[in-house]
Amino acid sequence: MGVLKPIKVKADVREEDGGEPLSPMASLFHQPNSNIFIIIMIGFKTKINSQVIKANILHTLPSHPRFSSLQVVDETVEGGMKWVPTNVDLDNHVIVPNLEPNDNIDSPDKIVEDYVSNLSKSTIEMSIPLWDLHLLNIKTSYAESMAVYRIHHSLGDGTSLMSLLLASSRKLSDPQALPTLPIMKKKANSSGRFLGNYLIKFWLVLVLYWNTFVDVLKLLATMSMFLKDTETPLKTEFGSTGTTPRRFVHRMVSLDDVKLVKNAMNNVTINDVMVGVTQAGLSRYLNRKYGESKIDKGSSEKYNNLPQNIRFRACSAVNLRPSAGIQELADMMSKGTVARWGNQFGYTLCTFTIALRDDPLEYVRQAKAAMDRKKASLEAYFTYFLTKFIIKFCGVKNVSLPSQMTMQFSNVPGPQEEISYYGHPVAYVAPSCYGQPCVSISNLSMTLKIEFTSIS
Repeated sequence: MGVLKPIKVKADVREEDGGEPLSPMASLFHQPNSNIFIIIMIGFKTKINSQVIKANILHTLPSHPRFSSLQVVDETVEGGMKWVPTNVDLDNHVIVPNLEPNDNIDSPDKIVEDYVSNLSKSTIEMSIPLWDLHLLNIKTSYAESMAVYRIHHSLGDGTSLMSLLLASSRKLSDPQALPTLPIMKKKANSSGRFLGNYLIKFWLVLVLYWNTFVDVLKLLATMSMFLKDTETPLKTEFGSTGTTPRRFVHRMVSLDDVKLVKNAMNNVTINDVMVGVTQAGLSRYLNRKYGESKIDKGSSEKYNNLPQNIRFRACSAVNLRPSAGIQELADMMSKGTVARWGNQFGYTLCTFTIALRDDPLEYVRQAKAAMDRKKASLEAYFTYFLTKFIIKFCGVKNVSLPSQMTMQFSNVPGPQEEISYYGHPVAYVAPSCYGQPCVSISNLSMTLKIEFTSIS
């Protein structure tokens, strides 16, 4: 395979990056409760040629200003940090561990899980840009080999990193063409009489502001410790800094199966189905835990071991860029763009229903109702601007991501067709993160499958 062309980044971005201060959201990810690293596991259908990977990375990632800059203390601003460009030595970033031959490994999946778990015990030295890549030539249930990116969250959010991943990939059917970007479809405006549309829009605006008012009150009550989640086997102790080792579990489900459920119901999305599946899995897991190892005989209410009125909430990140979906990398790095690179997200506090249902589709119905309710709220925008406000006037040390929730939940759109990454056909992409003081579940949709990654 030939070397990929350098990724397109506007020159003026690099020139202005010397001494540029970290954004408020980037600074947030250096606080104890929010010192988060993103893990991206990429499974390949072939063995890894580490020399090919290194040769291509040399012409791609170092040209990106965030992946070729140090984060150093800004002595002119209390608690501030700034980006300082530096030379990238790939030997400090690309790691190829010596693993035993597959014939001598009884459980390769467990070997990979343990390896990624060990990464969560450590961080990356501040003397180099905060990212590294681990190449594992070991066959697992889903791939012949895999690469594991570890990237500090201050470098960018999931939307930014996915745009970078796709910019470094090519279509498997056309090695010279970039992959198709996942674009979120917007609903068409309904046609009708002027007065009817006006009344509907007026009502929707009232609902939007009322929902936002209620959500903000709940958020403030949570931040002041008046509103807490129920203590469950999945709830971590408040005040935990997320520095304990984490276990990463990756599972794959068929996108066709998810679409089968979606098409069997009215006006639901794939994300609604995935949230419903997550609620069902969490409910059954907690039912088994509360049943003290009793055999799970089904979802009938008469075998319900769950306490009544469990409050189980998840912190869910929301992309706040005006252009929905994944954007081209060059556009995200352009000066003055609205879909800019970085951490452009707010978060919402989503209530998960923990209960056993005889009808499995009830989980999806409840998930749809909850997701529709959150879409009709400005809570994510409020949390984003509240965080920036506190950092500006009170200092970054006085703010962190919410740690009172039981779980973090994220959903990132992935490649829409078969792709290759630096000449290696990709079997799956599974993002996750560590450093947060709670359980985390992430999912990413690809061509024919959806990747689930659980961190506990």
